[in-house]
Amino acid sequence: QVQLVESGGGLVQAGDSLRLSCAASGRTFSGYIVAWFRQAPGKERQFVSRIDWSLGSTAYADSVKGRFTISRDFAKNTVNLQMNSLKPEDTAVYFCASGNPPPYGLGSPSRYDAWGQGTQVTVSS
Repeated sequence: QVQLVESGGGLVQAGDSLRLSCAASGRTFSGYIVAWFRQAPGKERQFVSRIDWSLGSTAYADSVKGRFTISRDFAKNTVNLQMNSLKPEDTAVYFCASGNPPPYGLGSPSRYDAWGQGTQVTVSS
C-alpha cells in the first residue's frame, strides 16, 4: 500500500514562489501517473498538473500553465510542483495523488487511488 506525503506549503505574498514535494513510500512511482489537485473552501477538488513517471509527459490546467512546473526526482522518488508568480486565487489545500487513470480520466480525482493528506498554500494579496 503506497503512502503519499506532501510538503512545502505555506503562506506567501502574491508574486512569490513555492515548491511542493510529494514523497512516496511503500512503492515507487514507476508505472504510475502522479498528479496534483487543489481544493479551495467550498469548491470541488480541481486538477492542477500531472506527470507520467515513466514517460515524463506532463499536463497542466489552463489556470496554472506557464507558472507551475511539475517534475520528478528519481533519486528521491518524489514529484515536485514548482509554483511561481502565485496569485491569491491559487490559495487552496494541495493534494498529491497517484494511480493509473484511463486517458479520459487523467484529470478526474476519482480515477486516482492513492492520496496524500494535503498541504495548505495561502497567497495573500
